[in-house]
Order: sequence, then C-alpha cells, then structure tokens
Amino acid sequence: MRPHHGFSHERDQEERAARGWADGFDFGAGVSPLRVRALDVGGPADPIAPSIIVPPKNTSVTVGRNEAILECVANARPLVKMSITWRKDGAAIHAGIRDFGRRVVISQPTAGDGGYYECEAALRGSGVPSVVAGAFLHVLEYPLFVKEPPSHITAEMEKVVDIPCQARGTPQPDMVWYKDAAAISPLKIPRYKILPGGSLRINGLLPDDTGMFQCFARNLAGEIQTNTYLAVTSIAPNITAGPADSAVIDSMSVILHCETSGAPRPAITWQKGERVLASGSVQLPRFTLLESGSLLISPSHLSDAGTYTCMASNSRGIDEASADLVVWARTRITKPPQDQSVIKGTKAVMACGVTHDPSVSISYVWEKSGSALDVNASPRLRLDAEGTLHISQTWSGDIGTYTCRVASVGGNDSHSAHLRVRQLPHAPENPVALLSRTEKRAINLTWAQAFDGNSPLIRYILEVSENNAPWTVLLADIHPESNGVVVGGLIPARSYQFRLCAVNDVGRGQFSKESERLTLPEEPPSAPPQTVIASGRTNQSILIQWQPPPESHQNGPLQGYVIRYCLSGLPVDCQLKNITSPEQSSLMLEDLIIWTNYEIEVAAYNGAGRGIYSHKVTEWTLQGVPTVPPGNVQAEPVNSTAVRFTWSAPSPQFVNGINQGYKLLAWEPGRASEVTVVTARPNFQDSLHVGYISGLKKFAEYDTSVLCFTAPGDGPRSPPQRLRTHEDTPGAVGHLSFTDILDTSLKVSWKEPVEKNGLITGYRISWEEFNRTNTRVTHYLPNLTQEYKVTGLTALTTYTIQVAAMTAKGQGQLSASTISSGVPPELPGPPTNLAVSNVGARSVSLQFKPGYDGKTSISRWQVEAQVGLVGNEEWLTLRQLPNEPDARAMEVLDLNPYTSYRFRMRQVNIVGTSPPSQPSRKIQTLQAPPDVSPANVSLRTASETSLWLRWVPLPEWEYNGNPDLVGYRIQYSKSGSKGGVLSHVVMDRLEREFTVEDLEEWTEYEVRVQAVNGIGSGPWSQPVHGRTRESVPSSGPANVSAFATTSSRILVRWGQVPETERNGLILGYKVVYKEKDSDTAPSFWAVEGNSSHSVLLTGLGKYVLYEIRVLAFTRIGDGRSSAPSILERTLDDVPGPPVGILFPEVRTTSVRLIWQPPAQPNGIILAYQVTYRRNSSSGSAATVDVLSPSARQYMAAALKPETVYVFRLSAQTRKGWGEAAEALVVTTEKRVRPQPTGRPVAPQRHVRARRVLLSWEPGSDGLSPVRYYTVQYRELPQRNWTLHSTSVSHEINSYTACCPFERLKPFTSYQFRVKATNDIGDSEYSQESEAVTTLQDGENASPGCRDRRWPSIFLSSFYSPGQSPPSEDHINGVLLGFRVRYRELSYDRLRSFTVRAANNPPPSWADLTGEPLFANLENLSKHKRYEIRVSVYNAVGEGPSSAPQEVFVGEAVPTAPPQNVAVQSSTATQLDVTWDPPPADAQNGDIQGYKIYFWEFQLQNETERLRTLFLPELGVKLKNLTGYTTFMISVAAFNAAGDGPRSLPTRGRTQQAAPSAPGFIHFGELTTTSVNVSWGEPKRANGIVEGYRLVYEPRTPVDGVSKMVTVDVKGGAPLWMKIKDLADGVTYNFRIRAKTLTYGPEVEANITTGPGEGSPGPPGEPFISRYGSALTLHWTSGDQGRAPITRYVIEARPSDEGLWDIFIKDIPKEVTSYTLNLEMLREGVTYDFRIIAVNDYGYGSPSLPSPSISAQKVSPFYEEWWFLVVIALVGLIFILLLVFVLIIRGQSKNYSKKTEAGRNLSPSFCVTPCAMSAFVIRLFPASYARSPPRPSPGSLHYSDEDVSAKYNDLIAAESSSLTEKPSEISDSQGSDSEYEMDQSRPKTHSFVSHYISDPTYFNSWRRQPKGGATPSPQPAGQGTLLACGAAAPPPTAGFSSFV
Repeated sequence: MRPHHGFSHERDQEERAARGWADGFDFGAGVSPLRVRALDVGGPADPIAPSIIVPPKNTSVTVGRNEAILECVANARPLVKMSITWRKDGAAIHAGIRDFGRRVVISQPTAGDGGYYECEAALRGSGVPSVVAGAFLHVLEYPLFVKEPPSHITAEMEKVVDIPCQARGTPQPDMVWYKDAAAISPLKIPRYKILPGGSLRINGLLPDDTGMFQCFARNLAGEIQTNTYLAVTSIAPNITAGPADSAVIDSMSVILHCETSGAPRPAITWQKGERVLASGSVQLPRFTLLESGSLLISPSHLSDAGTYTCMASNSRGIDEASADLVVWARTRITKPPQDQSVIKGTKAVMACGVTHDPSVSISYVWEKSGSALDVNASPRLRLDAEGTLHISQTWSGDIGTYTCRVASVGGNDSHSAHLRVRQLPHAPENPVALLSRTEKRAINLTWAQAFDGNSPLIRYILEVSENNAPWTVLLADIHPESNGVVVGGLIPARSYQFRLCAVNDVGRGQFSKESERLTLPEEPPSAPPQTVIASGRTNQSILIQWQPPPESHQNGPLQGYVIRYCLSGLPVDCQLKNITSPEQSSLMLEDLIIWTNYEIEVAAYNGAGRGIYSHKVTEWTLQGVPTVPPGNVQAEPVNSTAVRFTWSAPSPQFVNGINQGYKLLAWEPGRASEVTVVTARPNFQDSLHVGYISGLKKFAEYDTSVLCFTAPGDGPRSPPQRLRTHEDTPGAVGHLSFTDILDTSLKVSWKEPVEKNGLITGYRISWEEFNRTNTRVTHYLPNLTQEYKVTGLTALTTYTIQVAAMTAKGQGQLSASTISSGVPPELPGPPTNLAVSNVGARSVSLQFKPGYDGKTSISRWQVEAQVGLVGNEEWLTLRQLPNEPDARAMEVLDLNPYTSYRFRMRQVNIVGTSPPSQPSRKIQTLQAPPDVSPANVSLRTASETSLWLRWVPLPEWEYNGNPDLVGYRIQYSKSGSKGGVLSHVVMDRLEREFTVEDLEEWTEYEVRVQAVNGIGSGPWSQPVHGRTRESVPSSGPANVSAFATTSSRILVRWGQVPETERNGLILGYKVVYKEKDSDTAPSFWAVEGNSSHSVLLTGLGKYVLYEIRVLAFTRIGDGRSSAPSILERTLDDVPGPPVGILFPEVRTTSVRLIWQPPAQPNGIILAYQVTYRRNSSSGSAATVDVLSPSARQYMAAALKPETVYVFRLSAQTRKGWGEAAEALVVTTEKRVRPQPTGRPVAPQRHVRARRVLLSWEPGSDGLSPVRYYTVQYRELPQRNWTLHSTSVSHEINSYTACCPFERLKPFTSYQFRVKATNDIGDSEYSQESEAVTTLQDGENASPGCRDRRWPSIFLSSFYSPGQSPPSEDHINGVLLGFRVRYRELSYDRLRSFTVRAANNPPPSWADLTGEPLFANLENLSKHKRYEIRVSVYNAVGEGPSSAPQEVFVGEAVPTAPPQNVAVQSSTATQLDVTWDPPPADAQNGDIQGYKIYFWEFQLQNETERLRTLFLPELGVKLKNLTGYTTFMISVAAFNAAGDGPRSLPTRGRTQQAAPSAPGFIHFGELTTTSVNVSWGEPKRANGIVEGYRLVYEPRTPVDGVSKMVTVDVKGGAPLWMKIKDLADGVTYNFRIRAKTLTYGPEVEANITTGPGEGSPGPPGEPFISRYGSALTLHWTSGDQGRAPITRYVIEARPSDEGLWDIFIKDIPKEVTSYTLNLEMLREGVTYDFRIIAVNDYGYGSPSLPSPSISAQKVSPFYEEWWFLVVIALVGLIFILLLVFVLIIRGQSKNYSKKTEAGRNLSPSFCVTPCAMSAFVIRLFPASYARSPPRPSPGSLHYSDEDVSAKYNDLIAAESSSLTEKPSEISDSQGSDSEYEMDQSRPKTHSFVSHYISDPTYFNSWRRQPKGGATPSPQPAGQGTLLACGAAAPPPTAGFSSFV
C-alpha cells in the first residue's frame, strides 16, 4: 500500500506517536491492523488542518449496564500537536477519556449520564481551525408501575368504571390493555376508553364486560404487566325518594322528585294518566327529565294540574310512585296605579286591577310613603272591591308615593305610583315700585316670592295701569325665579301703577296688591315729527306735511310745532313759523321765490320745551315757463324745402327755470294743428342763435315762429312771420300712355305732376328714333295741354318719347318710353344674367341684363324672392324700381339678417309685367343684432327666493343670426336700488321662461329682458316688477333657556325672533329636543301662537342629558332653530331594572350570573343588590348580597342540585333602589336550547289600527329558563320577515305589537312568528300566525303610531287644483274623499280658511288609478294669490293636510285643442297644416302661439318633432320632410300660462320623390366571364319603386372598345341578375339606381373578373367518351392554389362562339369525371365543355375546352324517312282501294255526301313537310324539345348601341313578354342550384339562359338543325307553339337556351 502524503518521519517521536495511533485503532474482529510506514521524502512538512475521520455515533444503553463507549478518530499534521477534547452538553469532561482522547468510557451509566457528547480536534500552536463532531447518549430506564388495579373489581351494570394502571420509565412506557388475553381496541368497542394516564374506562357496563383485564407497560428497555378481575352485577330498581303532593303558581317552575337505585341504573318514565310526559326517549315541551330522575315542569300551566306517576325500570324489574300537583293561577297586578297629578280639590283614583286564581283569596294593602293606609280612618279614602283607592277632595297632605300590595298563596305583587296635588300659585307679596336712580324713564319693581302651588312656576305676568287706564299686560314672561324687574322705556309725564301674578301649569294665580302710583316728570319731545315731506306746489309755494312724533316720545302734551326754513346754501337768516295747534300737520309756505331751493325743518314742543328738529328736507319751488319770447326773430326761406331762423335768447330772469331749448315752428296757413317743430338746443356762448327747418313742401306758404321752453312748458311764441319756400322744378308727369298707334302717327296722353313745385308754365314733348338723338323733335305746349298727336313718323320705327312739365325754375323730371310706330307694344321678356353681390345683413346688390322690352321702354323693375328654408315655393315682391329703363343694377334693401334668399326679376312696360327671370343662386344675408325685444314680459312670485319670469320668444325671422347662438339676457336688481344689477344669459332661443333665483325673501325686484345672438344684443324690454314670497324665519328665537323641574320634565323658555329674520308672520314655535349624542330622530313639541314663549316638556327620560333648540314657523314652514343647543339634564330617580341577565355557567351546586347596567339608569349607579332563593310556593329564606357599581357578574354557591332558583337583581342610585329584574335558573348541567313556542294568535278584539296583541304558548325551556322572546312580522303578500322586537319579557306569554317606529300600518295584513332565547341559545321560530289585518286609521290615531303622509297637489292656473292621492301604503283604510282648504293670500288675513270636501270617490281604491282627481274652485277673485291645502279622509277620520301650494288666479292654460286641423300635401317634402283656434271660452287668455307636433306614422317615440309658432297664426308649412311618408300631426295652443291639450292626430302623406340609393351591391359566383350581381332596396323609397336601372362597363377599354350596357329591371323582379358577357381579368364598374317618379342617386361598386389570387389553377384538358345517349367528361386535377379544392364546376357553350355558362355545379372534389344525358342538350347543336376548380379563394382558371361534340341522337327506324314514305304509300293505297270499292257498290247518295265532305276537307289539309312534322310531333311529343325557360322580357330592358345596330332584326324586350311553365326557372329568379340535375325526376330538358349582351348567342340559337323547328315567342297568356314555314317570327331578343 502506498504511503499517504499526510504522514511525516522527521522525528522519532512522531514515528512512535504514529505507531501508537495505528496500534490503538480497533479494526474489528478478524481484521489485521494496517501498518503504515512514512517514507522520508525530504524537507519540512506543511501543517494539515484537523479532520474527524470517525465521528461519534448516537448510542443507547440501559441503566445498570457495565459501560457506554463513544469514539472519535481524528487526523492532523503534525500529529504530535493534535489534541482531542470532549464536552457533555457544552461542559468539558475529563473522566473516562481513553486512547489519547479517542474514546470516552462511562461505567455503570445512570439516567444523569444521558446527553449530547461532542469531541473537538485541534492543532496546537497553529492558526488552523479546529473541527467538532458529536452524538447523543440515551440512557434507558425499565418500566415501573406507579398505580396498579386491585386484583378484583365489582361494578353495577350501566355504570362507569375506571380500572387504574399507570407506569413510569425512560422513555415513557406505552400502556396496552388485554381482556381475556385479547387486545382491547377502543375503536372497535367505543365503550372502552384509555385515559391519558393509561387507566381504562368502561362506560355503560354490560354483563359481557366480566373477565380478566391485563395492563402492559412497554418501552425500549422492556415491559411489565399487571391484571385484575372485573365482575358486573345487577339490582332491581327501587324508588328511594318518590314524588310528593305539590302546589305551584301558574308560569312558575316545579320539580317532582323521584330518586331511585338499582343496577343497571333504572330508566325513569313520568306519566300523567296514560300520557307519557318524559322518559329517556320521549320529552314533551315544558317537561324535562332531570339527571336525578326528577321531573321539571317549566313553566307550569293551569292544565298541568293532576296526578303524576314516576316509573323506574331496569332488566331486574319495575318500581313506581305517584303524587298530585295543584296549579294556581298567578296573582298579578294587571292594571297598576299610574303616576297622577291632580288639581287640588279634585278626586284621585289609584287603580290596582288584579288577576288571580278563583280558588285563591287575595288581600289588598295600600301604603303611602312606606306606611300602610287605614282607609277606614278618613271618609275621603275609599277602597273598592277591585282594589282601587279613591281619594276625594285632594289637598297637599295627599301628596306622596302610593303602593298597592296584593298578597295571596298564588303569589304576591306590588306596584307604586306618585300622586301630586297641584294648585294655583299664591300672589306675590309686597310689590314696591320706585323711580330708578340709575336709569332714566325707568321704575324698579320688587316683590317677594310666592308659593308655587306644588307646580313649578312658569312665569310671572306684570300688568300696568298707565294714567289710570285699564290694566294691560306689560311683561308676560318674567322668569319665575326673579323677585324684581326694572321696567324701562316708560313715557315721561305719565303715571304708572303695577301688579303681578304667578303662573304655573294649573293656571294663573291671584294678582298681588297694586303698587303705589308713580308719575314720571315731563320732558321735551325726544323725537322729531315723523314723515316730513316737502313738495313744491307752485313756483312760489311749498307744501310741508308731517306726522306728530311717536306718542311714546312726546313726553307730555304737545302744544304746537315750529317750522324753520331758509334759502339753501345762502348765508341768510332762517325764518320761523310757529303753529300753536298740535292737531295741525301741514303748512303751505307761500310768497317764496320762483325756482329756488329751500331747506326746511320741523320740531314739536310741549310744556317742557321744544323738541329736536327733524332732518332737513330740501325742495325747490317749481319752475315757471318763460314769460317773454326770444327776441330779434328773423325767418327766411333758404331753398324750396328749408327755412333759416335767427333769434336772440330771452333774458335769463324771464326764463323762470332751466332753459331747455327753443322750438322752431312752421305751419301752413289754415292748418295750425299740423305744426312742424324743430327743437334747438340752447347756445350759451353766442348771442345770436341760428336754426333750420327742412323737409318742407316746395313752393308752399308757411307761418313761422320761435319760442323758448322750460320743463314746465313752452313760453310765448314770437310774432308769426309768413313766408313761402322757393319754387323748384316739377316732378314727373303721371300716367304716360299711347293710343291711336298708326304707321306715321300716335297719340300721347299724360296728367299733371303730383309734385308741381311751382306754377306749371307748360309742357315739353320730344321724340326721336331710338338711339338717334339727331332725329329728335321737340315741342313746347301750354300748361293746359295734356295730350298731343305725334305725326310724321316713319313706319315700323322705334321711337323714344319724352314728356316733362315746366315751371319758372325749368324743366321737370322726364317721363320717357319707347314705342315702335305701327307696332303695338307687347309684354316684355324676363331679365337675364341675374347676379348677386355685396351681400350685407339687410341689403344685397343685383346685377342683371334687361330682357326683351316688348317694343316699348321699361317703366319699372320688380324684384321677387324666395325667403327662408329649402322647399319654400312662394315668391314675394321685395323691391320695385320705377322710371329707370336703363338700369343694369339695383340694391335690394330691408332684408332680414341671416336669412336665405333666392332672387328673380321681372320688368314692366306700359303693357304689363314680364315672366320672371331664372332664379339667382341661393345667398344668405349676414348676421345682425336682434331688432326687437321679447314681448309680453311678465313676472310672478315663484318662491321665497325666486321670481318666475316669462316672455314670448322672438319669431325665427327676428333672430338675425345663427339660431344656435340666439338666447336671452335677463337683468334684475332691487327696485329703487342704483347698484347690485345682476344678469343671467339663457342660451335657448325657444325658452320662454326663467326662474330668477338666490333673491332675498319678501323683496321687490325690477327685471327686464333682451335677446342676444352671435353678433350682439337687442333692445331691452320694458322693466317689470315682482316681489318674492313669504319665507320661513332665517334664525331661531333669542334667549333660549331650559330648567329641569322633575326627573321627566324640563321647562323651556325663549324670546322673540329678531324682526329682520322673521320673514313672515310667526304662527308658533316648536321645541326640538333629543338625547345628546343619540342617533335617534329629534322630537318636536309645538306651541301655537306667538304669545306664549315657554313650554313644559313632559314624558322625558330620567337623568338624561337633552339637547334643546327652539324654532319659529310661519305658514310656509319651519325656520332655523336656535343655536347653539341648550343642554339640560333631567333630575335623577330610582333606576330601572338591570338588563341582559344570563347564566353562562350553571353547575349542580353553583351558578354564575352576568348582567348589563339598566337601560334607564336614571342617575349614577351606586350599587347592585342580588337576591336569590328557591322558587317554591312556600316561602324560603333569601340570600342577599350588595355589590359594587362596577360589578357585572356574581357567583352563587352552595346551591341544591336539580332545584329551581329565582334571582332578583336591582340597582341603586341616590334616590334609592330601583325595580328588580327577576330570572329563574335550574341547578343542572343538562341544559339545551328552548323548544319553539306555540303558534302565536291575535284575537280580533285585540287588533287595532297600528297595534296587535299577540299571545302564544311557551315551549320547553330546555332546563334553562327563557330570558326573552323575539318577535318577527311580515307584511303580506311579501315574503321577507322583519324584526320587530327582541326585548319581549320572558315572564309573559302575550305581546302587544305596536309600531313605535312606524312598524305596523293600518289596514294591512300581517303574519307573526316568535322565538325564545335562553342561556344556551335561540329556539327555532314558531309557526307563523294566521293573517291578521289591522284596522283603518284616521285623524284620531295615536300620535306615537301615526303615519304623517298627505296627498300631493298639482295646480293648474285656471281655478283647478288637481290632487294626487297618497300612496296606497298611507291611506290607512278605504279612501272616502278629499278635503280642500283654500284662502286668499292677504297678509292681514292669514287664518281664514274656506273648506270644501271632494268626497264620494268610487268605493274601491283600485278603480281610481285611471281617473283624474280634481276639485273646481269657483268664484275666486282674479289676479289674486291663493293658498291651497288638501287632506284625505277615510271612515275613521281625516289625515294631515298637505304642504301649502300657491296659485295665481287669473291665468290658465287653454282647456281645448285647436279645431278642424287639416293637412294638405304640397310637395314631396312639404305638408300644409291649417286649423281653427280653440273655442273662445276655452282659450283662457290671449293665445300666444301654437305648437305643432309631427311624427312618422307608428314611429312617434323615435321621430316626433316640434314646430313652435309664437304668433297666433292658423297655418304652418312643414318643410324638409321625407318623401312619400305618412305623418301624424297634432296641434296645441299655448298662452302665458302654458300649453293646452293637443288635438287628435291628423294623418297626411307627402308626395312621391326620387328614392335614395339602393342599400348595397353584392357580387357572387365570380368567374372569368360571369358574375352574380345583387342589390338592396333603397333605405328611403320616397314612393312606389317602379324598377331599377343597372349600368355596367369596363373601367378601361377592352381590345380598344369600351362598351356600356344598361339593363332596366321592373320593380316586381328579384333584386339580382347574372351577367355573363364579361372579359377575363377586367375590372368592371357597376352602378344601379332605383326609380319612383324619377331616378334616384346611384350606388356603385367595382369587381374584377377571375381568376382571383389564391384560386385553383386550370384542370387538365377534358376529353369526352360517348356511350349511347350518354356523354362522360374526364379531366385531371390541376394546381389547387392556396387552399384545397372544394368542388368542380362544368361550363358549356355552343361551339359556334356562344358564351360560356355554368352547366353543372357542386361536383365533389374527389370526382374527375361526370356523365350527362344527351337529353340535357339541344339536339343537333355542337357543344364545348370546360372544367373550373373552386376553393375557398373562389373560382379558378378554366381548363382548355373539350373537343366539340354534337348532340345528335341515333333515330329509331320509325323516325327514318323511308319508314315515313312507306307509311304514306300504304295509306294512299288504302284510300284508293276504299274509294274504288265505294264506286263499285254504287251508293251514289252517300258517295256524293262523302265527296262534298272530301272537298271541304282537302284545302285545310297541308301535306307539307312542316305539317307532317307537326303531325309526327303530336304523335311523339317526348321526342321533341319544349320551349326553353327565359326571364320575363317585361322585367328587363337592354340598351346597347353596339348590339342594336348589329342585330336590328331583334324585337325590343319591352314590347314582348313570355309566359313560362311552372317547372322552368328564369335566370334572374332561380336559385344557385338552377343547373343541377335531380336524379329522381324523369328525364327532362335542361338549359342555360343567356343575355343579349353577347351577340354570339343569337347566331347559335338561330342556326337550326336540319329538319328542326324554330321556337317562337308568343303573346302573354298563350302557350308555346311550333312555327310552320315562313310564318315563324324570329327568336325573342336577348333570350336563348340549350334544348
């Protein structure tokens, strides 16, 4: 073996150590030690880190063994420096280490030697790390029994026995049991159970359990065993303590004892008679078998009385015992006394109603404040037989707490109530009145407190007598705790005397004696006279008016007034006027200066002196009119229409006011009332004033004058001056006309000018040839001549004739006209080239070219226009331009802005008016601001902070701009306010009302409206005024205070609401209160009227902190409540019972009780008291414990098992112990959940409107008494249950279901169910009760259970308030009617209501759903506001009133629709609607317009539109409608109040129009030469579709030729067509449009013929094999393309250049041959075939054509010509023989007849090939072809110039028709499978139809086979015939087929 490199031989010591290491290694038995020799390799050795070669191993040893060895072999270099150390559980060890630390030897190991041992190998003196390894040493201990069973055990049957067996050892031994040498398995025998210590428990011993039981204890050290013998015995049952006769009170628990012995344990069965009550398998409700065998009856019932038997039985026998049980009805107070407060001297009755067992006698004891009352000691006390205590003539000595105690063997009960005797308070004592020393005009009044009459004082009332006047209340609400008050604000010089009284809730006490009368000293008036008004009456006087100072400020009898006045602003002394009469209240200051400002003051005085002056008022004396006219007035005419004035101003001292200017006057003599006035402003810089009057008549005489004027009026006129305006040239002559027109002469007539403008001196007439001024001839005529005959004219020459009048100023305006001599004038032609330019908002410029003048001059141009929307056909005349024959342009003014116009012109000559020109282009004028303001602006009150503004919107033609930008601006501000102007813009052109919001209450506002558009704003409307409505108070009352008087009452006081915050008349107050930090809704206490400012809140919770606020209310509603809330706590009282009592832990001798504090603590809880005793009819000692207030549980020990205990728990406050809560508990561990109660019942006598009394039978309580019940209900017919109450006491078995939170509804059906809860849990719910219907409710319902609901009111504006009844849920019964209250809203009469009843509705509420509910209120005052309230009443009473609604009477919507609505169709897009207004008595005001509703028939919701007319017109044109559509039109009128009803819809239909484009174009079956085209119907037909026009053409020329094909399809034809004449790979454009009256727009699409990309390649060239009458086509598959081939198609064509068409389709893809019958082809025609493969990409390229093959069949012999010849010859011979025989026989007569018949027959018998062929066809019809199927020629029409020119012998398609057989399908009607063969039908002819669009078709069909017949089209309705000879017409154009 090679040496290991880790060994060294440097030193001998190392060698020896190595040798020793090797020698000491234990190699095991039979293994020789390995000798290792280290060779000297030279050089020093490097250190090698220690490593553990053999680590220690886990070792187990037994206590008492000789030794335990642990080994650890390590390696390192140098070896001599390696050291090995050992540790046990981390502690170093030194004992037992062997072999250089390699071994640890532990001798005689014990349990303490066990642990974790580790060895560590380290190399001393080096830095290499050490290594560690370890292992566990386990020391095992032999098992040892610590508990063994006795050698023999005896036990009774069915008992439980424990066989002890426990052992210890290390590790812990496992315990194994054997019975009779067989292992025991608890899994197989569940009665056997091995306990945790190892003992064996056997449950329910059986006889088989007798035997030897062995217990083994085993661990790793070994095992030990022990044994015992178990003997099971049995004993006959024996009742050791049987039941005893007992008595129990109803509903209490009772235990009938039955203790037994026996083995096995006897089974206990309790019976009552033959009825088993409880046993091991039976347990009835309320009967519980206890563990001891006793019977617990809980709760007991009266029916439980009887004999009970306890029967004990086991396998050894039976034993039984019996006892009687008596059940007494519980004695309880069912009508306890109630707290009472009576008035002194009245009678107090304290009831104490008791229910008890009839066999039990009871006794009543009344106590007062804990002491028994002797009712016989006083005649005022009386105790009746029912226990009621009567106290008559009550007085203060009767005050106290009265307790009624009832005692009986059936139980005891007691209830207490407090009696309080109230009386009137006594009068306050010793009132003293003294003048106040600190306050002026005040008196200090003091008094002594009065006795409150055992009722807290509410207030004091102070009355005063002023100057011996009657007593009046001065202060009605003095705080009750006050004993003095300062009466301020008194009036000087008056005497006062006071008295006061106290008030409590009984009433007002007597007044105190009067105080001594005091008189205040007199003082000067402390206020000035009121309402001083100065008004100038004349220019020298001012009237002063005033009112005396307020009486309270006169401070003594007034003696007069002083008026002080002076010139305003001037340093002059004031003048005084003394008035000595105090009754005088006005004074006229006279002799004042004209037009002067004065300052005036007024003061009053009395005996003490003069009071203060009023504020200065300033007033001017009125202006006067000037007293002199202007001076130096000169007037002179400037021209023929103007006059110039000059004048000088009058002296200012004579103006007597402010010079407002001058008036220049001019009037014609004799017409002074028609004065022309020009106002000139005053010029204060120049001394000479200049003014002009223009626009006067020419050459007219006028009187002129000038005056000066001030505000009061005009001054005197200057002296009139007469003048005449200058003369001027006259106007045009009138009525220029021509008569007697001859070739060389004519007669001209005219009239005088209307405007002579001077003296007519004559006339000038001239004529000239048209446009040849050098031929002019002029004549001047005298002024009396008005006609002239023009002679010397040239025939047929156009002349211009001019006539003008003349004055001294010259020639006037010419009137000219052109006329041709010898030719009378004619009507002119229309102008042309009409153009529009310079488009503005209100004008445009028109340029035009004059039309034919009618051989005379144009005297007038006339402009007409179409205005508004498209479709308006009406032309209006807008402008006329006279006497401008040479005009070429004109301006049209007065247009409407932003309006569409289309213009045309006419020209007028002396004959008449021309036709109109062509219309111009459509233009739209520019936008402009609106010209008018909205009309009929009105303002109404809407609410407290809003006003309702209404107006009539602008008509459309007044928008002047984009309608979408038209709106209205509303501006509003307070009336009389110069600031705070607000505005709002409503951007809705049709809006006609707006609510101005966020206003102040009860404030008048000024509002105006203007229209706005995108350009600007229009003028403002006239302002309107309105006032907001009365509102609720905006703040609460001031000085709110609260004071707790008892534990359930708080006295609340408050002051007035500030006047500025009242916002109306205060009708009363509401006190709002709730518990602090509570989530419950607050409660309200209403106080009617404004005189009372305090209220006593009663029925409050005890010792509860309340938040209290007060609010005031007006007729509108509640105002804001006072803030902050007042906090007040009621006084404390004895607490209520603790709640939530449970017994979570119950043992046989102890129970643990837990609880929660009282729900009504009524104070601070100081302690709890627990009292418990056994619950038995006989008295037993009770245990009482008092606990700390923080205690929440109590443990009661040392109780008797299987016993019922009653626990009473009460709490204590400083007022004493409160009511105790009582609970029962049974000391048993056998407790379960309670059983369900019996089905609850509700006797009808206990059913109320909102309350139901439920009762039920309790179930078994499961040995844990029921703590409470839970009640649920559901409202029928609903299915969901609702929780009603979870706090029903366990002590009762009936429950009154009321609705404290509106739970139960009147007149509603309910079901109820109940569950019980004990300490263990809840029972199941009982069965639901029978349906219970609550009674109706009304006004007299309980306030706690009322539903405050009311009807809704809908008000119209015409006396008719409509009512919407409340929902069925809140009618509370059968609705009988409504009661309507209404009153006129006048603020001085707000409490006067008129009541009307709207009663007797139908008896069933369901019948009202479709009927209107309304009440007509008549005889109301117009233009008044009314308030209306409505209430509902049923058989019980009246419900609450609705919220008030206001209505303004005098306005109402129209109540009838417009009459006689008629609809007339005008165009395809327009309907004309007319109507008559509603009847006059139904208009209810001025009709402001109409609303026209129109919609498409049966599509009202989707298409209804509205057109509004804001003018009362009686017709409208509805435009832009869809063509040929039925519309329904309804019209409604509206006025300022709103819209009236609509008229019944009237039907109308627009005329037909062009249809819309077809819905789509689809292509299918696209091949290289054909395609199927289909299209959809137009979306809007706009009429009856008569057909379609299909046009297709290539996008690019094909072979240099571009051919367009047009096909007309009739309307009834299918919407598809197959096109076959296409070229390969060419893109075609298809267009189609529909036709009604005319064609509509086209829809187009492009398609490129195949093959498409990805489609298959061509199959192999087909070849044909022929077998008899069948042909078989063979081919090979080609390239499949991008997708697998799905099928093949065969195309065919006649060989003579026919078109390819699909012959066979849908050949399976696997097939490469196809057989067809020759009968499918046309005989004698040669055909080509080709194959096309089809895949998902489409039709592929076709194969090469097959060889041509003829469809010629082999004729049978009887069809050969020779056979026909033989038959003919045989027939001829037969005829000849027959004739010969007849001649021979000599029958001449018959012969002659037959001869005549033969002559008649011979001409009609055509023995021709044609006839013979027809004959043969009739004989053999199956051998010849029948007519091919074709599309109906009447449905298609082709237009193709190329085809018609080439084939002009064809008949037009539209002139022919073809009736097909039913079995034939045309190409446009067939399905996609029209060429497929049906193998099931007999052989028939198949064909392919072709269209005329390919000319090669006609050649193929016209070429007939030899001997064949030509098919001929027939008229409609005729059959198909075979043509004969040349009479056969040519084939039908466009149709052919294979035969």
